[in-house]
Amino acid sequence: MEINEKIKYAIEKTEILKQPKKLLSTYESTTVHYYILTVPFYLEFEGKNPDSETVIREGRITWQKPQLITPSYILRMEGFSEEAKKAFRMLAGENADLALMLYKLKFVKDYDKMDIISTPIAEIARKINEEIEKSQDPFTAVIKGVDEFWDVSLTKFIYDLAVSSAYFSQLPELSRNKLIDISSSGLTFLSKDNQGIPIAAKIEIEKLFGLYEKGEIEAKILKEELDSWGLFDYYQDRFFNLFKKRR
Repeated sequence: MEINEKIKYAIEKTEILKQPKKLLSTYESTTVHYYILTVPFYLEFEGKNPDSETVIREGRITWQKPQLITPSYILRMEGFSEEAKKAFRMLAGENADLALMLYKLKFVKDYDKMDIISTPIAEIARKINEEIEKSQDPFTAVIKGVDEFWDVSLTKFIYDLAVSSAYFSQLPELSRNKLIDISSSGLTFLSKDNQGIPIAAKIEIEKLFGLYEKGEIEAKILKEELDSWGLFDYYQDRFFNLFKKRR
C-alpha cells in the first residue's frame, strides 16, 4: 500500500469517540486536551487479539487567538509530520482558499505522553469518558486512530473541529465584517482586494508594520507573517525601507 493510500486509510478509520463540548473561541486562545487510542501495530505480526492491548497517547493542542487563514497557511506552520500535512491537503481537497479559523496551531510537547495498557479500546474510552464527565472539562476529546499514523488521526480531528468552529461560531461574524465571501455553491472564501490579497491578511500585516515601526516587535515576527501568507515579495520594498530606518 502506497503512502497516500495509507493516509487515506488512516483518515477513514479515525473515529471521534468524544467531541469537545465547546467549539474553538473566536476571541481568545483555546487549548484542547486529547486522548488518542490505537491498537498497537505489532499485535498483527504477533498474532495477538487486537483487544489485548491499547496505546494511549495524551496531549494538548493550543490554538492561539484565531485569525482568518487558509489551509495553505496551516501547511507552512510547524508541528505536523509530512503524513499529517498530506492528510490535511486531502481533507482540504481542491478548495485551497477555503476559509478556516486556525492560527499558529501548535502542539504543547511537554504534556505529551504515551502508555500501553492491556485493556480493550472500548473499555479505556468508557473510563476516560467518565473522568471527563466528572471534571466537566469542555475542551477534551477522545479519538480512536491508527497506530502507525496516529498524528494523521489527530489531524482529522483538528480539521473537523476547526471547520465546525468556523461554520457554526466564527464565520457568521466574519461575514458581517466583510472578511469572507460565500460562493453560490456555499463554500467560504477569503475576501480579497482588487490585487488578489486577502483582506484579513492586509489587516494583520498592517498591524504588524505599525508595531514594528514603533519598536514593539522584532523584524523577524513581521517577516514570518509575510512569509506565512506568501506576500513577502509584495511587501519587500516597504519592509527593507523600514528595516533600514530602524537600524
